[in-house]
Amino acid sequence: MLRYLTAGESHGPGLVTIVEGLPKGLDVVVGDFAIELARRRQGYGRGRRMAIEKDELEILGGIRHGKTLGSPVAVLIRNTEWPKWAEVMSPGPGADGQPMATGNPVTRPRPGHADLAGMIKYDTDDARDILERASARETAARTVAGVLARQLLSAVGVTIVSHVVAIGAVESQGRTPGLDDGPEIDRSVVRCLDPEASKLMVDAIDQAQADKDTLGGVIEVLAFDVPIGIGSHVHYDRRLDSQLASSFMSIPAIKGVEIGDGFQVASLPGSKSHDEIVPVDGTVSRASNRAGGVEGGISNGQPLRIRAAMKPISTLMQPLKTVDMTTREEAQAVRERSDVCAVPAAAVVGEQMMALTLAPEFQRKFGGDTVSDFVRSVDRYRSDVRSRTEL
Repeated sequence: MLRYLTAGESHGPGLVTIVEGLPKGLDVVVGDFAIELARRRQGYGRGRRMAIEKDELEILGGIRHGKTLGSPVAVLIRNTEWPKWAEVMSPGPGADGQPMATGNPVTRPRPGHADLAGMIKYDTDDARDILERASARETAARTVAGVLARQLLSAVGVTIVSHVVAIGAVESQGRTPGLDDGPEIDRSVVRCLDPEASKLMVDAIDQAQADKDTLGGVIEVLAFDVPIGIGSHVHYDRRLDSQLASSFMSIPAIKGVEIGDGFQVASLPGSKSHDEIVPVDGTVSRASNRAGGVEGGISNGQPLRIRAAMKPISTLMQPLKTVDMTTREEAQAVRERSDVCAVPAAAVVGEQMMALTLAPEFQRKFGGDTVSDFVRSVDRYRSDVRSRTEL
């Protein structure tokens, strides 16, 4: 089954992604990596680095003539700014074996970031040892893995779409996206389907920038045409909702996740919380999708619908109070170049995490050493489901 590993630091030579478990024969278009990485860099409120980074890729293994070989896929994304950081982030010693210069050590940890907890955990006085890997730059490497996972899911008709529900106090009143709405969403600079809310979100980001502040928000990711039966009720780590929650919480700055109507149904009676099973067009279906496509840890055939709350970015141009861990004196937190708002980008990363959660569960159920084996198994299962749910 698909699993992946990433390596690399934000200002190191590059990021490496290794994806293992893909079946042989999966079509891979190199340009798809560039497209998804570009989507991740975009969004109103991003910082200057997004204009600098080009995310140049080199495929090191696992793909031949545009198709996977069944062996691990390895991809390198070179960091454009590496030459500026080659001395500070050098993996090797300096001349004559002497330590390389480290630049100014980061001794003033930022509230809300991994800085302080990491400095204590790893016994270092320089938060750069922590922040370079804790940086959301790592999600570029996950995006590479996500492209491959989405390609596998696409082979069996699964489509994943994301959009922005809220930025700061501005909430979208637009409709829930359908499976064909991705291009329209991407045309919005804040990836929102509500034109009026989009304008207000841009204004809110501009105001936050003027105030030297940052904004968070809420994203929603949907997966369409996921058949009944993905996941399991048997063990905690096999429940699909458990895996989705874990995946989305792993995205930097995400502080809350809900599946379906989540927190809203907590205040409702059972009669208004569940999705009644009803006949629709001659088949067993649902009257609503409050459960977000998952019941008892198993997909129920409705679109999967996940929302995640992203906190404001912790690097502020008007820093918060902290303590200098070298002098032990009160200080202002360090300022690293950062975004004002990265919510639209988080939605794109959410798409990758949805794919990276679903793809292994599809493989667990349907198997297949080759893509054709995998597709045949899924098609056969879909046919069985149709026969069992026809009225």
